[in-house]
Amino acid sequence: MAELAALEDPRIREVNERHGDDHGVNLGKLRAIAKRLKTQQELARQLWETGDTAARLLALLICRPKAFGRDELDTMIRQARPPKVHDWLVGYVVKKSPHAEELRVAWSADPDPVVASAGWALTTERVAKQPDGLDLPGLLDVIEAEMKDAPDRLQWAMNHCLAQIGIEHAEHRARAVDIGERLQVLKDYPTSPGCTSPFAPVWISEMVRRQHA
Repeated sequence: MAELAALEDPRIREVNERHGDDHGVNLGKLRAIAKRLKTQQELARQLWETGDTAARLLALLICRPKAFGRDELDTMIRQARPPKVHDWLVGYVVKKSPHAEELRVAWSADPDPVVASAGWALTTERVAKQPDGLDLPGLLDVIEAEMKDAPDRLQWAMNHCLAQIGIEHAEHRARAVDIGERLQVLKDYPTSPGCTSPFAPVWISEMVRRQHA
């Protein structure tokens, strides 16, 4: 904890806080500490329990994803309010867990929009890698009905799922693009030069173009 505190940089914190992340540690330096520590599940649990965002990010880098129980992961996702902690928990830990599918189903229907966004992130992963058994038309129905008025983080996760369906599944592409065009979600999102817009019709078109190229 003292080492993490020594890495605190006010300028980094200022940038991160604009995105809802309350820490000022350079992530490259954080990863270097994780590389030195290697996998340490007990230390990871202790770091998580501090509640400190930088410590929790480090915990997610040194933990053993399959060692967490289902209920433990459910508790952790409800504690993971900063976006970076939430994203790393889902991407680095829950996706590798034997409980991922059970949690995907439960979280997608959760009344907490941040928890629900984790369910949608896991669904997007399945759309891309394991679509068998998923009701893609049903997912598009839900996105069409609910994405426009969803809170920001849930809306972002649903939009990602919409784009992934359009990118990966040609038979649903026209409908995915049409939903994006009608809902106009993230159409005006500021996008840096060289980056792809998160507006689903543009995102789908660009990724399909790259696949064909």
